[in-house]
Amino acid sequence: MIQFDRQIIQSDDTFALSTDTLFLAYFARVRRRSKQKIVDFCSGNGALPLLLSSWTAAPIFGVEIQEDLADMSRRSVQLNGLGEQIQIITANIRVIENYFQRESMDLITCNPPYFKVYPDSWINPNDKKALARHELTMTLEDIFAKAFYLLKDRGRLCVVHRPERLTELIVNGSKYHLVPKRIRLVYPKPNKSSNMVLIDFIKNGKEKGLDILPPLYVYQEDGSYSLEVQGYLDGTCR
Repeated sequence: MIQFDRQIIQSDDTFALSTDTLFLAYFARVRRRSKQKIVDFCSGNGALPLLLSSWTAAPIFGVEIQEDLADMSRRSVQLNGLGEQIQIITANIRVIENYFQRESMDLITCNPPYFKVYPDSWINPNDKKALARHELTMTLEDIFAKAFYLLKDRGRLCVVHRPERLTELIVNGSKYHLVPKRIRLVYPKPNKSSNMVLIDFIKNGKEKGLDILPPLYVYQEDGSYSLEVQGYLDGTCR
């Protein structure tokens, strides 16, 4: 059970707060001071902006294409009295230029749809979950193109994704002058293959200095949460 000091409105028809989002929030390393601007791409029900608001006074924007999810986010923001800090925008990130000025953000977080769409792809019949899971309205490259537009020089893009797309992540980063500086692989438990990767890119960063962080294990061999993940879940790790 995730101990969340914010109230969040969720629905059984959509993806709820997940460990992907939780790990990304801790990985992003936000600063407490307010002199920075943060935007969360593919914001879903707004869980990540709500998490980050516990640790920083910075203004946070969530961008979500699905109106019902964006509406849940706005209601959660109001429920927690965070209307002056968090703003939710209903939009496709492909048209982000309509909402923000060039080079206006310090940090972008993104927990995007993980899967490309192929002719033989199985698509969830639940449209809301299909949009959250598959690249139906955006692509991986869109994330990097819009991050390059939005980020200030030396601004950061933090992404959670699948390890099988690590090559694409790095190639797209290179194309848009976003240099990977920290990478952390997440494993279900020791002796299992990684099923998640966290990457921190810096716009116009130096090529040297990539830090491959220690692995993050979700579970111990006996099936209980690892000490680090337990700290995330009960809020004692920050």
